[in-house]
Amino acid sequence: MTEHASSSPPPPPSAEPTHAERTRTLLVSEKVGTLATNSLRHPGTPFASVMPYALTAGGSPIFLISGMAIHTQNLVADSRASLLVMQSGAGSDPLGSPRATLLGNVTKSDGTHREAYLARHPSAKYWVDFSDFAFFEMKVTDVYYVGGFGVMGWVGADDYRVAEADPLVDSAAQIIEHMNADHGEALRAIARHYAGLVAEEATMVSCDRLGFVIRAKTAEGMKGARIQFPEPVLSRADARRVLVAMTKLAT
Repeated sequence: MTEHASSSPPPPPSAEPTHAERTRTLLVSEKVGTLATNSLRHPGTPFASVMPYALTAGGSPIFLISGMAIHTQNLVADSRASLLVMQSGAGSDPLGSPRATLLGNVTKSDGTHREAYLARHPSAKYWVDFSDFAFFEMKVTDVYYVGGFGVMGWVGADDYRVAEADPLVDSAAQIIEHMNADHGEALRAIARHYAGLVAEEATMVSCDRLGFVIRAKTAEGMKGARIQFPEPVLSRADARRVLVAMTKLAT
């Protein structure tokens, strides 16, 4: 079949996922965050812990924690907490990568989401039935999303709950890795044609159904640009087809 771009008009230049959608995508793609609770031992001082999590259908984080843990004791005394989730594999540039902080109240749950948690964290089967472990759920009251330098904002709890993860959530990393490893010249051509960037090197740093972000090394220094897909991309196969078409137009 001949590769070709859709004849439908491209999305408007501002079209991109909302912060709520990006937050849900990030939370679905990751499995571990940092939970900050209010210290019982040192009142008024935040206490941070590494925290694996699962998600309910509405995006509420679920934790499996021991009653002996400091963070659990803190939560029993004061349910207010925040969960920071960062994109893994950020390498040497974590400040340029997506992250989100969820604020809310964490209380003991009835274990309804046991199977969902074990599906996400299979090794938890070894301690899930210990008498001192229990499931806790965070009821999200507010969200702050940072997508990188200059991309940030608050997300209302209701907007977060109804948002859906991007359809490329399970394939974006593979798309990015493939383009950067095997199609550097194509990315340079795309950067020149679609963003006006004459790049010595170009890498794809993020990808979603509406477009992608390129970071380009130019004679004037490092520059970034968001490039729209000519049509929404809903799968890895879609991405390949559309990127091939875009490359042909750019070369």
